[in-house]
Amino acid sequence: MATLEVVSTEKVAPKDRIPYWKDLIWQLLGRLRSEAAFASLAGASPIAASSGLVVRHRLNRGGDRQLNRALHTILVCRIRAGHPPTHAYIARRAAEGKSPREIKRCLARYLARRLFRLLEAPLTG
Repeated sequence: MATLEVVSTEKVAPKDRIPYWKDLIWQLLGRLRSEAAFASLAGASPIAASSGLVVRHRLNRGGDRQLNRALHTILVCRIRAGHPPTHAYIARRAAEGKSPREIKRCLARYLARRLFRLLEAPLTG
């Protein structure tokens, strides 16, 4: 006859109470082939919107809206909190002649790239 051991006394949160991002990360680990694929999924990949001699890009409206919202929240918090690397990035892009909207699009892509690298890094602990 088998005996049962109590491994943990912690209560497990019901499925509907687990934050969305934990579920998403579990699904995405190892499944995305590149940073560009992750950016596309996050809705942070640029889409060409050029016309004539004007070369520009617009933000992708597709992808996972909750992941895109998380990126946007990170972006806004970094800007409002005065995060020095973020403000240096914004200053550099403004010196290149980009509009505030284009700067936010570039920053969202940068954050998606950074998040992808963090997700792909081996877990140590």
